[in-house]
Amino acid sequence: MLRYFFTFCLLLVSVPGQLHASTLEYSVKGVSGELKENVIAWLGTEPATPEERSNFLAASEDRATDALKALGYYRPDIETTLDKKSRPWHLTVTVKANEPVRIAGLDIQLLDEAAEDPAFIDLMAALPFKVGDILHHGQYEQAKRQLVALGLQRGYFDGALSRTRVEVNAEELTATIAVHYSSGSRYRFGELTLDESVMDMSWVDSVIRFQSGDLFDHSLLQQLRAELQQTRYFSNVVVRPQLNQLENGRVPITVSVSAANSHSFEFGVGFSTDTEERVSVTWRTPRINRYGHSQETRLEYSPVQPSGRFTYNIPLTHPIKDVLQLSAYMEDREYGDLDSRQKGVGVRREFRRDQWIASYSARTLDEAWALGRTHKDNTYVLPGASLSHKTRSGSLVDPEAGFHQVYLLEGAHHDIGSDINLLRAYSNFRLVVPLAPRHRLVSRAELGAVFIEPGDREDLAPSLSFFAGGSQSIRGFSYQSIGNEVELLRPDGTTGTFVVGGDRLVTVSLEYQYYFTDTWRGAVFADAGDAFDEGEFDGHYGAGFGVHYMSPVGAIRLELANDLSEDNPSWRLHINIGAEF
Repeated sequence: MLRYFFTFCLLLVSVPGQLHASTLEYSVKGVSGELKENVIAWLGTEPATPEERSNFLAASEDRATDALKALGYYRPDIETTLDKKSRPWHLTVTVKANEPVRIAGLDIQLLDEAAEDPAFIDLMAALPFKVGDILHHGQYEQAKRQLVALGLQRGYFDGALSRTRVEVNAEELTATIAVHYSSGSRYRFGELTLDESVMDMSWVDSVIRFQSGDLFDHSLLQQLRAELQQTRYFSNVVVRPQLNQLENGRVPITVSVSAANSHSFEFGVGFSTDTEERVSVTWRTPRINRYGHSQETRLEYSPVQPSGRFTYNIPLTHPIKDVLQLSAYMEDREYGDLDSRQKGVGVRREFRRDQWIASYSARTLDEAWALGRTHKDNTYVLPGASLSHKTRSGSLVDPEAGFHQVYLLEGAHHDIGSDINLLRAYSNFRLVVPLAPRHRLVSRAELGAVFIEPGDREDLAPSLSFFAGGSQSIRGFSYQSIGNEVELLRPDGTTGTFVVGGDRLVTVSLEYQYYFTDTWRGAVFADAGDAFDEGEFDGHYGAGFGVHYMSPVGAIRLELANDLSEDNPSWRLHINIGAEF
């Protein structure tokens, strides 16, 4: 009985597969590239039943002929050979395309206002065919669609194709194409209607790039929708021209929105050899009131740097491009051999223009740290400014190319409440350059300097000093292990060497990457630099190799690096997860 049971189960599994198996396979010979692909597309999928097979065989030559005509080959020779002995049957379609039909005449005309519209003039100049080209019906159909679509985008709502024709002389292998587009008059923006109970006009006006009476341009509606969506105030934004209400040459615009959730929570986990394991929770209130105020509270824990930060955002002249940020933060962090505890408040005004972000700010920093038997607790009031710019092409998490630059300048003075006078400058650069398919170069650099008065070095807080070493700095060294070193007494009375950072920073990195597949790549790299006090530069060098896996959240990097600055150093493993920028 058991044998029959297994036989029955095998029948249940195998029968459906047989029912859906192909009854005919086919191949196309004699042509390649686009011609072969189009013939296969017109022939379609292999038949599954004897009835479908009969229909397929009867229509195969006509379908192949039509596929070639679509690409301008009107006089092909097609031969089909059927092998009934194979299982399943096999059909060979042999194609000889012969000479193609070429365009002998073009009659492409823009009528009415579109004839003077620069967008239409550019489209006409970019048409993919000209006299002498092989007739391609797909390109002809695409040109018609582009004319109609551009008309709708530019506000020619009465526009239409008044003449479309392709005349083919198969004997002489010539064709003439006629396409006339009559645009009529271009409409203008009419009244804009939105829900003012949800959106306050004081900031909505700043994202609207048109006024009633301006010439219609659909890209301005797309831009309005994108900027409203980027505010995070709304879960859905619909910006729609009311084409059923065209009147006096104007089209009304309506903006409909759905408010975003009042609160959202985001949880994250991560790991790197620099900061070890870390978990975070972020609480956001995207729109506290109708004026667009928002808040973000973020708590993060890792053994190296637990922290908490609260930020309150107030849009000023623009909800995204001009924002006032009020913040408060606390953080415990290890810098080299120093344990630091920080707290402070700040105010910052941020401006965005194109891909530039600029800001000016002021913050207070109350930082306490221990240095051997000495305990420090200093206060700093730091006005400052920053500037950053990012260009990128390709994926957000694995860009094909890009350049990111950051500049920061802060100062402190006794007269505004700081314990010491200082001026701190910092810059960071990251560059991704494609060399060839599957090959690219990644480079980064950091520069920093703190200018302080003689005798104040010990009063420079760890967070204002510079450290180097780690997966994002000089690989082959542990996290923030490079910096100025001092000999001090420990609390137990013994003498030890402590890394206390430097008032100068120089690091550079050069990395070559090769993609084995779309998701795996290898890397070899060399890093160099130092964190040091002025006049005491001592170069540190590291080199190594690694393998990277492209995950949805960015590259997972496993890298082995060696400290080339010492004799017989050990290899160090670096693990990091995240995007390039």
